[in-house]
Amino acid sequence: MPGLLGKTRITLEMIKWEHSVFALPFALTGMLLAAQGHPGWRTVGWIVVAMVAARSAAMAFNRWADSDLDAANPRTNGRAIPAGLLSRGFVMGFTMAAVAVFLVAAAALNRLTLQLAPVVLVVLLGYSYLKRFTRWSHLGLGLALGLAPSAAWIAVRGSLDPRILVLTAAVAMWAAGFDVLYACQDYEHDRVAGLHSLPQAAGLKGAFWAARWMHLAMLGLLAWFAHLFRFGLAGWLGIGAVALLLAYEHSLVSPRDLRRLNAAFFTMNGVIAMVFLAFVSADLWLKK
Repeated sequence: MPGLLGKTRITLEMIKWEHSVFALPFALTGMLLAAQGHPGWRTVGWIVVAMVAARSAAMAFNRWADSDLDAANPRTNGRAIPAGLLSRGFVMGFTMAAVAVFLVAAAALNRLTLQLAPVVLVVLLGYSYLKRFTRWSHLGLGLALGLAPSAAWIAVRGSLDPRILVLTAAVAMWAAGFDVLYACQDYEHDRVAGLHSLPQAAGLKGAFWAARWMHLAMLGLLAWFAHLFRFGLAGWLGIGAVALLLAYEHSLVSPRDLRRLNAAFFTMNGVIAMVFLAFVSADLWLKK
């Protein structure tokens, strides 16, 4: 077993903390819209801390909860816990530390963010168990990421505007769609292990169609969101860019060829989130 610093490094690699970028740009989008510009560096800093801590807690808990399942799966049996690089106790301790940081950040923002923090944690941590019970577990992950823009709005305003829930729904459909594609890797294993997913229930072709429909729903929700917030040309161009990037993402993989799935899942989704944030930021700046 490595020392504390080594274990921490392995944990950060295990949870791929750099992929916090998936939901963070959507949180920053909600923040900018709530403030109608920059809300101040203190607010920005605590939102970033809360987002990174929340995702770190969720991912570490997922690895802890799934350690036995990962050990039985040839694709995942090399992960840190099954491989013996980390103990379950250390990973749970890391999870609790990340939860504590998240709660501190929530308290530093405003009272409502702290009051709602336990609800967020239930969603983030509870997702790990959904695939044991339902094929719709992908929507649980979608909700976990989709909470980001609404949470950031509350962090700025101290209240919730129903309009931001449309972006939450859009992000939920986006995340659920790419999680369906990602789950295609475990299609055969899930059947043998008795785990639930759309690929396991509907087959690979059905799963790909489900992911396409989820991403089309995302684009429809983004268009509604743009209407509600009166986006200008830059905002609408951002939605067009997201549509093109999603189309490219789907072109990278097929039910018969999953070799480029990691590129589609990790690289392209980070790009999509950042591009949307950039165009919305430009739209707000051009309106001033």
